[in-house]
Amino acid sequence: MKTETTFEAMKRAHRRRQITTSVVTHSFMILLSVIFLLPIFWMFSTAIKSRWDIFLWPPVLFPEVPQWVNFRDVFTRVPMFRFIGNTFYLIVLKTIGELLAVPLIAYGFARLKFPGKGIFFMLVISTMMIPLQTKLIPLYSMYVKAGMIDTYWPLVLPAFSGTPFFIFLLIQYMKTMPRDLDDAAKIDGVGTFGILYRILLPLCIPALTIIVTYTFLWTWNEFLQPLIYLNSYEKFTIQMGLEMFKGIWSVEWNLLMAATLSTMTPVLVMYFFAQKHLIGGIASVGMKG
Repeated sequence: MKTETTFEAMKRAHRRRQITTSVVTHSFMILLSVIFLLPIFWMFSTAIKSRWDIFLWPPVLFPEVPQWVNFRDVFTRVPMFRFIGNTFYLIVLKTIGELLAVPLIAYGFARLKFPGKGIFFMLVISTMMIPLQTKLIPLYSMYVKAGMIDTYWPLVLPAFSGTPFFIFLLIQYMKTMPRDLDDAAKIDGVGTFGILYRILLPLCIPALTIIVTYTFLWTWNEFLQPLIYLNSYEKFTIQMGLEMFKGIWSVEWNLLMAATLSTMTPVLVMYFFAQKHLIGGIASVGMKG
């Protein structure tokens, strides 16, 4: 009886420690979530204010008369739908380019043997250390001579040669797969491209999801290169459209915040559907299979 009583007491104490730890952990995470969401709350508050309510002191979180019309004015003041369409057009083209180039290059480095493989791999990876700003002038000169300025070619062409970060990512992911898969496929008469497209790529869905997601995010948020290469108003991207709410002498903060919230929606939707593969893909990179 005494042993059972002691065991029950230990069990109850352990249970209380678990509950206390869970409460503390969840409380801490909720507090962090609130802190991280505060900027978004303030952005939404600014988006539904009038131009004069923004500068009230002390500041108010929600105005007495919410200006929901600001969200409509965003799309009537500038052609935001066209800018969004242009950006999605670039995203589709760049995604196609990355999905064509990256698997081929990664497969060569991860599974094939050829002379100078290590040197070529180091050259590819070393390009990740070159800042974009140092390449803009020579790239701009090259595109001017090719007659590609004010077109989407300068923004799209690099994707068809593969982004070094994506190449490195997919190489590491393919290395986690046992080579027995390749040998078994060769015994069944499957060629090199068959092994890549029929055996390996279906297993690389998490890594490919990372490539698609990051291509989407980087293209959606890209501002510097479209600003340099695009001159025509009808070809502008979404980030260039957001800049139109900033004047030389003043900024329409309420419309800018409303536009920013509107453009955040596709990004949130993208992450919502891709988060499972993103977390799984990142966690499995570098693990030996």
